[in-house]
Amino acid sequence: MNPAALDHTMLALADPTRRAILQRLGAGEARVTEIAAPFAMSLNAVSKHIRMLERAELVRRRRAGREHYLSLNPKPLDAAAEWIEQQRKLWNIRLDALERALAEHDD
Repeated sequence: MNPAALDHTMLALADPTRRAILQRLGAGEARVTEIAAPFAMSLNAVSKHIRMLERAELVRRRRAGREHYLSLNPKPLDAAAEWIEQQRKLWNIRLDALERALAEHDD
């Protein structure tokens, strides 16, 4: 994953409102007004969150007449999960080596 794309994904996931929007879209496509309904904020404020999700390519927008429909694009999430797993493996190797070194030192 390219670093800028990973940055956009992580930034988008850092906010609970954006995570809630993604969770809702996990159930299927929805109109922007449906997405905004449960939040105690203006439609304009929700739209700013949606734009951040679009910038991270986590959300796709489809227009039908005056209605705007959003759907989840899981590919950036998959790429972020892959990066996290690579980091987990790396740190497990390092921590195992540290544990062995400390055990040898104690003996």
